Amino acid sequence: MDRRRFLNASALVGGASLILPQAVRAQAPAMITRDGMRPQMPHGVQSGDALSDAAVIWTRSDRPARMWLEWSTTASFAQAQKVRGPHLLEDSDFTGRVDLRGLPAGQEIFYRVMLQDLHNERVMSEGVNGHLRLPAAAGTRPMRDVRFAWSGDTVGQGWGINESWGGMKIYEQIRRINPDFFLHSGDTIYADSPISAEVKLPDGTLWTNLVTEQVSKVAETLDEYRGRYRYNLMDANVRRMSAEVPQIWQWDDHEITNNYSDSKDLSADKRYTEKNVPLLVARGTKAFMEYAPMRRFGDAEAERVYRHLPQGPLLDLFVVDMRSYRGPNSANLQTEENAESTFMGRPQLQWLLDGLKRSKAVWKVIAADMPIGLQVNDGKDAQGQDKWEAIANGEDGAPKGRELEIARLLSEIKRANLHNIVWLTADVHYTAAHFFDPTRAKFSDFLPFWEFVSGPLHAGGFGPNKPDATFGMQVVYEKAPNEVNAPPTNGMQFFGQVDIDAKTRAMTVTLKDLVGASLYSKTLAPHRG
Repeated sequence: MDRRRFLNASALVGGASLILPQAVRAQAPAMITRDGMRPQMPHGVQSGDALSDAAVIWTRSDRPARMWLEWSTTASFAQAQKVRGPHLLEDSDFTGRVDLRGLPAGQEIFYRVMLQDLHNERVMSEGVNGHLRLPAAAGTRPMRDVRFAWSGDTVGQGWGINESWGGMKIYEQIRRINPDFFLHSGDTIYADSPISAEVKLPDGTLWTNLVTEQVSKVAETLDEYRGRYRYNLMDANVRRMSAEVPQIWQWDDHEITNNYSDSKDLSADKRYTEKNVPLLVARGTKAFMEYAPMRRFGDAEAERVYRHLPQGPLLDLFVVDMRSYRGPNSANLQTEENAESTFMGRPQLQWLLDGLKRSKAVWKVIAADMPIGLQVNDGKDAQGQDKWEAIANGEDGAPKGRELEIARLLSEIKRANLHNIVWLTADVHYTAAHFFDPTRAKFSDFLPFWEFVSGPLHAGGFGPNKPDATFGMQVVYEKAPNEVNAPPTNGMQFFGQVDIDAKTRAMTVTLKDLVGASLYSKTLAPHRG
């Protein structure tokens, strides 16, 4: 049955009556009040980090409340299981999540979130419904097809929610393809991009934005960082997709400020009164962790983003973090690995290699927040040399700087004879397909592989970026706007779709645009070694 039919049925159940968890029903009958007197969830519900038997369910209250939820494998909520969630208080901006465990592997899960008012425990909110599809367990036979989407970059360069244009319409296109999950490849917000009420377009017409106090300037306070996430969830397309499709989030720079690293200096940026970058990192990190529908690690790594999310016998997903452990953005020309050349860091690289070696899935996808071979500039250093934000350094010779770390990773993958590895990323605000060919590379100690780029979701269009030849990157396809900071109205907004066929085990990657049209498609046959 189609997912949308399931959700329509469950929505009727959720709105039919006031539903109280059993523990609350035992205390007292519900108070029937006007909707405005009940707790509200203005930013909807989200699910994330789905595994074969687990998923995270997220929501935000408009007041102090306790989160409750019910879940079932049927849209009618027959034999629904009730779960008591956390208190939602000011210290988390009233956000909270439940990490549902012990779910039936590979099943459709229908859930309904409710809020219990902490000022009067007899008052409950209406239920808000959501849906997700769990991946199959490892070793499941027969296998089933896998479909997911990816992209990045939401509300950048001042392009906010224009309701007269239809809002962030690309999220609706993603929902319509009915993916098993959506991978957000970073820049989930643009904390450094103020949003104004109107932007004049090249044709003389006006782009009109919804504006809140928190997004009208660069984010500096914790409330302003939180306000960026609240703003994105004001969009009906985002909320609708979030309720129906489980997400996997990673981050990059704009969750904090543009191109930040240990060399970031805001002293000359008049937009910022708070110049302390580590303090901004702390505030931005807290807001991200509150709003991401992400499974948390223990206290030892409470802010860790890189993680392994098995998606059944056909797919293992490795989400990496190219922001948190890097050295300073520099000329990127170090001749040996050191603190200055670090990009992902040795612990994360070893974790990735170990995971790839252990994986028994047919395909291993590395979800990266930055591309490998594209030149991404970060201005000049004090000596007038180009500084680099990503991996490539503008030199086509042997690996230097951050390229040393990637060279070591690729060599280890070859030494372990690991095949069927595909890289997915966003970041550069256009879409492309890259083939890395060791026979055409300056550094050739690696197995050939593909990298696919897609974005932005809803931000200015840029590109294309210059390629770097160190790893033999061949631009097989690219589509980018002809103008800098192209508005969403020109259609240069992109996402990618990945389909893995259970019978042939082939992976097909399709690059799509704002209206869901297919621009380029590549089918990769699995290596059978």
